[in-house]
Formats: sequence, C-alpha cells, structure tokens
Amino acid sequence: MKLKRSAAGARGSGLGARPGDRFAGGSRKRRPAGMTSRWLGRFKQVGILVAAVVLAAACRQDMHNQPKYRPLRASGFFDNGSSARPLVDGTIARGTLREDTAFFTGKVGDQFVTELPFPVTQEALDRGEERYNIFCAPCHDRTGTGNGMVVQRGYRQPPSYHIDRLRQVEIGYFFDVMTNGFGVMPDYRAQVTPRDRWHIAAYIRALQLSHNAQRSDVPGGDPAKVPAPAPGGTGSERH
Repeated sequence: MKLKRSAAGARGSGLGARPGDRFAGGSRKRRPAGMTSRWLGRFKQVGILVAAVVLAAACRQDMHNQPKYRPLRASGFFDNGSSARPLVDGTIARGTLREDTAFFTGKVGDQFVTELPFPVTQEALDRGEERYNIFCAPCHDRTGTGNGMVVQRGYRQPPSYHIDRLRQVEIGYFFDVMTNGFGVMPDYRAQVTPRDRWHIAAYIRALQLSHNAQRSDVPGGDPAKVPAPAPGGTGSERH
C-alpha cells in the first residue's frame, strides 16, 4: 500500500512526470501530433498567399493599361469630341486602289463594256459554270430560263437569259447586275469576286449561244457532226 501511494503521489506532484507530458502536473491534456501538423500546413498556405499578393502588386501593367481609345468612344481631347479620326486625304487601303474602272464596274463612263477584260478560255468558262451553278442556278436554273428551285417555291421569277433583250445587251450589264443587284435580286459583290463575276458573265454568254446557235456556229456547219474523243478517252470528255 505504501508503494502504491508513493507512486500516485509522485505522479500527482510531478516528480514522476514523463518526458512526453505537456504539463508535469497533468492538469491539461497533451495536444495530438496531427493537430500541430494541420496548423503548420495552414500557416504555410497563408504565407504562400501573402507572398503571391505581394508579387502581383509588384508587377507593372503598363502594356495592359496603356492610354488608348476604343473604337467610336468619345474624346475630350479633340474639338469634335470623337476619338475616331478621319483618314488623311488620298489614303487608300492596300490592294484596293482599283484603277481599272472597267474591270471593277463593268462600265466605261456611263456605258457598259462590250467585251470581257480577259481572253475566253476553257478554264475561264469552267470557272464561270461552277460559280454560276452555286450562286445563280437556284433562281435562274442551270440553263438560264429563270425557273430555278427557289422560283418553284414562290420566289419571283427572273427573265430568261434567252430573250432578245438580254441576248443583245452588253456583257458589262451582267457584271453590273451581279455587283449592284436589280429588282428583287440582291447584289453578290460580297459573295463573288470581281474576276468570278466576269467568269459568270462569260458563261451566261455561252448559255445564250447554246440556245440560239446557228449551223454556221458548228464546226463543218453540221450540228450532227460531233468531234470524236481523243484516243484512250471517253465520249463524255469536253472538247
């Protein structure tokens, strides 16, 4: 009994306290090791965040916050109150000078041009056919009679290319209509380049000729005589 009391007294008085005890008297419990690790981790996170804020504040934003005006924003610096400044007299965008008026308008003065601005080749006609079938055939159909699929579904029918008026009109007229539109037909200047508009005009002339050809237009004067295909070719090849 004496040995037990002395051991208990030693623990109560702190004489027998173990090295791992936080308080020798044992009045408070020891803090678990895991809790200490969590607090250290939080302190590290806070330290990293503070360091990041300090570094960000030290960065300069001169390129980002440069003095400038956004398009069409008001300005108190210029007399007219606008930040947009007029172009200097004579300024022309690169590649858009378009000195060849006949090529880009289809006219010379107020008169439509009567000839294509480049030689008519098979390549030019093929290109014209391709562009025509994409942009024109939905209304004018592939033969130029004006009964395309859009018209069959209620759109206003355009005149046939094969009437006398359009057969006799200058070729620059077709270029002008494609550029500026006519009646219910919208313009196609944004969809079709100027050169392709001329290619289409050349193909329209070919369509007109195919519907109104004479015997004298056929080699040898006989429409029944079709050139034979080249050796090794097929009868469907173009000539």
